[in-house]
Amino acid sequence: MRSGEYALLVLLAAMWGLSYVFYRVGAPALGPALFVELRVLVAVAPLVAYTVGTGRWKATWSRLRGQRRRYLVLGATNAAIPFGLIATAELTLPASFASILNSTAPLFSALLGIPLLGQAVGGRQGVGIAFGIVGVIVLVGAAPFALTPLVVGSACASLVAALSYGYAAIYVRRRLPNEDPLHLALGQQLSCALLVAPFAAVEVPSARFSPPAIESVLGIALVSTALAYVIYFRILQSTGPTEALAVTFLIPIFGVFWGWALLGEPLGLGLVVAVALILAGVALTTARRRPGARVGGPPSPGPAVLHDAPKGQA
Repeated sequence: MRSGEYALLVLLAAMWGLSYVFYRVGAPALGPALFVELRVLVAVAPLVAYTVGTGRWKATWSRLRGQRRRYLVLGATNAAIPFGLIATAELTLPASFASILNSTAPLFSALLGIPLLGQAVGGRQGVGIAFGIVGVIVLVGAAPFALTPLVVGSACASLVAALSYGYAAIYVRRRLPNEDPLHLALGQQLSCALLVAPFAAVEVPSARFSPPAIESVLGIALVSTALAYVIYFRILQSTGPTEALAVTFLIPIFGVFWGWALLGEPLGLGLVVAVALILAGVALTTARRRPGARVGGPPSPGPAVLHDAPKGQA
């Protein structure tokens, strides 16, 4: 990677890390489902405008219709389910905690690769998964707030979101290989909007459209979704999926930083140790092996597909 690509990688991680702050501010005011719905609707607008402006809309729409079932699965597993769970979890959890828990997506991807891709987990990958599990335990145990059933449930929701991201990366690898990145981004957002719409409609009457909530929607849609994916695809195309995977290691660091800097969330030794353990686990689980060695699990940048995803993302 050249220096400019490293700079883009750091910028991308900062954008995706910031999304957890947007969730923490916007979801309680608008409702989790409505916040997610507005996120994808605002984010999809520039993608549609781009395809129309470049004369690609007819071909793109034809492709999405032809693969609609697969894009519905992608929209559910890489957007609707994880976005909704993260938004719901952050009604209770600090943004920093949510970002750390979500960074376990590559660990879940490696575990799911065993039954779904027939891949074996070697010793190094096994140690990495163990590190990740211990990191989650340390994180929850060191939480500077009471571990009520609601808090534990929210933490579990964040982990299920990471599991969904891990599955989505494998699904793309199996069912949508070599798909145009624009089709992936647009199909995912449109499918997510369709799936979340009924739940979002229920939350409209109780939503509080305050200035911070609106700013959070615009921020997560335009910065952490539309612009972030443009940057991610540029890195992916110029360097490859393995190099783009490095964003996984930076997102929780930025998530913790933004939570502390913008929301005043506390920093503690337990949180730092948890981040170190989880990222060490991700590094061991996703590390390249020597040629000819057995592969331990599919590389899967979090938060999403779009992390192979990633992936995020978030």
